[in-house]
Amino acid sequence: MRTLLLALALTTAPLGAAHACDVKAAKLEEAIAAKSQLREAANKQAVRDLRTLRDAAIVLETYGYGSECERLVEIVQALAANPAKAIERSGDTDEEKAEEVLETREPKAPPAEAPKAN
Repeated sequence: MRTLLLALALTTAPLGAAHACDVKAAKLEEAIAAKSQLREAANKQAVRDLRTLRDAAIVLETYGYGSECERLVEIVQALAANPAKAIERSGDTDEEKAEEVLETREPKAPPAEAPKAN
């Protein structure tokens, strides 16, 4: 599903946004994959976080938020260039916070309407 959304986002990007922020040209995935430290099993969360940020940049690019996309690309590049910093910052092990984040990520259905009385 995520791949489908990314493909859709890339194919429907406004022409102006493509010039403002080019996530593909930034080669973020290549930068992430090039760091051996990020390939270690213990650092999977840091890699997931970097890829989530990359995906967010693609969404921003799609919706025409060029400057925000560029800033996010810069952040991902900086973290990928310094894996120790990315790993250090992804080390939050607060279980309550993790549960809140997981709960927030789940799509919410609109509240059911009460039946109308005649």
